Amino acid sequence: MELKDRIILTGDRPTGRLHIGHYVGSLRRRVQLQNEGEYKKMYVFIADAQALTDNIDNPEKVRQNVIEVALDYLSVGLDPAKVTLFIQSQVPELCELSFYFMDLVSVSRLQRNPTVKTEIQMRGFAGESIPVGFFTYPISQAADITAFRATTVPVGEDQKPMLEQANEIVRRFNGIYGNGRDVLREPSIMLPDSQACMRLPGTDGKAKMSKSLGNCIYLSDTPKELKTKVNSMFTDPEHIHVEQPGHLEGNTVFIYLDAFCEDADFEKFLPDYKNLDELKAHYTRGGLGDGTCKKFLLNILNDRLAPIRERRAYWEQRIPEVYEILRRGCEDARAAAQATLEDVRRAMRINYFEDAELIAEQAKRYASSKK
Repeated sequence: MELKDRIILTGDRPTGRLHIGHYVGSLRRRVQLQNEGEYKKMYVFIADAQALTDNIDNPEKVRQNVIEVALDYLSVGLDPAKVTLFIQSQVPELCELSFYFMDLVSVSRLQRNPTVKTEIQMRGFAGESIPVGFFTYPISQAADITAFRATTVPVGEDQKPMLEQANEIVRRFNGIYGNGRDVLREPSIMLPDSQACMRLPGTDGKAKMSKSLGNCIYLSDTPKELKTKVNSMFTDPEHIHVEQPGHLEGNTVFIYLDAFCEDADFEKFLPDYKNLDELKAHYTRGGLGDGTCKKFLLNILNDRLAPIRERRAYWEQRIPEVYEILRRGCEDARAAAQATLEDVRRAMRINYFEDAELIAEQAKRYASSKK
């Protein structure tokens, strides 16, 4: 398949404002793909229906967060003229497709999905308290992907089990209903391009950024908020004095530098060094303080976030226009999903009213039975 024939699909649950972990893990890549233009179609959606599965008592939270995510999408540079931005719940065809896919997956297979198990543990669900909609998330995600005939899904490494299960569903559907042809398309995963971007830790060094843990740097943070968070970041607890050798492993500041730093940043903000390797070498042999490294990181993050803040301020003054962008995107997405669903119904032989041959056969059969 040529690059220009790719169909790209990805999205986010509206659980709150997006943070820099989302940015290095997926958002930055989406903008790069958009600007390279080597694709047939690109869909980016807000998974509000999925967010409702574990926010059932607080739908207003999900409702408010939809616009927050939309603003973040536009602020990082996603262009609605090049990318279809839409809201999951406004494409009902996805629900119908999920319903058909449920017959292709066993409960035991869902229980073995590592991502599902991890998410269940994180949210404190136990036994029979797990919402069915949450439990069947891999099925819903398979519908999201296949409805748009996606070939490429840019996601984090933690989503690999979900893509594997989506492909299992596609193969099973094609095997049962395809009659020798591939009705649905298997997608391939696109992972972040560096280990640091796979899963950026929280500012406190915890394995994952989490709003509930208060360890996130949001794309919409002000310079003052950003400075406070960077200055409080976890580094090396054994690096008490400047002259002591520092350790890089688990050092959040250097993990962030791995994710964000470019050689050009040194000329701009820290000209005593040519690149990150030189900075790391000095830190590990001793003589370089955490304060210098944090200030360097702060300058880099402000440099990256400044245009994002500027675009967000622009769109915050044009909220009706943002909703109009989403509405048009939903219409575009529905048209694509409807076309796929028509193929699915035809393959499953449940397209009763458009099957003129079926109607004629039945009419002939019953007419002959009366003779």
